[in-house]
Amino acid sequence: MDVKIEKPALPKAGTLAVFARGERLTRAAREADDATGGALTRAVQASSFAGKKSEMIDLLVPQGLDVDRLVLVGLGDDGDPGDLKTRDFAELGGKLVARLSTGGTRALTIALDDDETGGVPAHEAAAELAFGAQLRAWRFDKYRTKEPAEKKPTLKSVVVTTDAQGAAAVRFADLSAVADGVAFTRELTSEPANVLTPAGFAERMERLAALGCSVAVYGENELEEMGFRALLAVGQGSVNESKLVVVKWAGKSGAGAEMKEPLALIGKGVTFDSGGISIKPAENMDQMKWDMGGAGIVAGTLYALAKRRAKVDVVGVIGLVENMPSGAAYRPGDVLETLSGQTVEVINTDAEGRLVLADCLWHAKETMNPAAMIDFATLTGAAIVGLGHHHAALLTDEEALATGLFEAGQVTGDRVWRLPLDKDYDKQIDSQIADMKNTGGRSAGTITAAQFLKRYVGETPWAHVDVAGMVWSDKDGDLWEKGATGFGVRLMDRFVAETYEV
Repeated sequence: MDVKIEKPALPKAGTLAVFARGERLTRAAREADDATGGALTRAVQASSFAGKKSEMIDLLVPQGLDVDRLVLVGLGDDGDPGDLKTRDFAELGGKLVARLSTGGTRALTIALDDDETGGVPAHEAAAELAFGAQLRAWRFDKYRTKEPAEKKPTLKSVVVTTDAQGAAAVRFADLSAVADGVAFTRELTSEPANVLTPAGFAERMERLAALGCSVAVYGENELEEMGFRALLAVGQGSVNESKLVVVKWAGKSGAGAEMKEPLALIGKGVTFDSGGISIKPAENMDQMKWDMGGAGIVAGTLYALAKRRAKVDVVGVIGLVENMPSGAAYRPGDVLETLSGQTVEVINTDAEGRLVLADCLWHAKETMNPAAMIDFATLTGAAIVGLGHHHAALLTDEEALATGLFEAGQVTGDRVWRLPLDKDYDKQIDSQIADMKNTGGRSAGTITAAQFLKRYVGETPWAHVDVAGMVWSDKDGDLWEKGATGFGVRLMDRFVAETYEV
């Protein structure tokens, strides 16, 4: 869908959206009301519309305007203009697209009043409206061959009008790049596992090379020589070869230069997780195609940073495996030697993601001298039990990472909530025959998984983000259609911009 920011002007076709503060019409809404002979005022009086945030009413074929539909959108209480936040405008843009996507409307104009954006600068509000529209318009329909016409989107273009067009267009250029990164993450997360094998995922990462990243892909023979024995054990039951992808964006150092202390992002990329020998229940196992969600976040974040030419050095380390049961699969009771030399007793082959991350974290720490490491993984069902589908679990000993990630989540809506790390949990993963077990049981499952990972980071500042409840949604959201959410890319782009970008 085409999304633009332009100077204010009444459209000649399509749908026009205007705003109200409580029941008070804003300037653009008053102009539309005057043009229609007071039709908006009468509609408000005849309905229960109170101008609450995101509340909407429609007027079809309004006389006096050259549009097919006029939509009045609430901005919230007129007495509290400071209650509007940046992400509110993104969500408003998304909600308008969701409302109008399949209703026959081909063009939407959103008339923003620059003095009605509360505590958000007008150019930022306009850019976020456009950003939200672009995010919500994305859908994954490549395999739908017989979709009814009434379910197909008709909306082809969105224009946000503002007097601050110049600054808004500059800001939207960056946000549009982030939206493209979100789309890349959603695409990867949505693809079926017979298409997005480890090799299929690695192949798609070549798109990042076209944006200026360096992309290196390692196969099983190379990983064996490098010592990635834990990662390889997880994938040894599958006919699909395991892979490691290392992507570097040298936005600060410059292409070809050696990066010094980059930010390292590590992603769990289990392209399908059957549970292995400790096989999962059949119900909902189809959803385990998105067990590569953490890797998808890393891929989308690097895509966004590269596309907007961010002045920052970032490296992504993505471990790609398929966890399948077979005569070659690793077993409960096996003892694995990880890349670090530490040994792990396998209690449950369905606790596989931490084995993949263990080797990837150690590789990043030992070879890249990172300023910090952040890993993303759909790691534990316990994260969903504890936090539902509203927050990702954040675990770190580093206050700067905790604060930065939390605040970036509050701004973008990709929210995280901190859980404790404490040595008292270590005894749950003690093993009688190895250095540790790969699971500490049901109690505090998200925390014991993080305690396991902590043994592979040394003194490097590190944060673990468990996104099990966030990368996929069984219902529509303000910024996504049911399915892959693209969670994490907006969070990381904001965090990187505030913390590392020069």
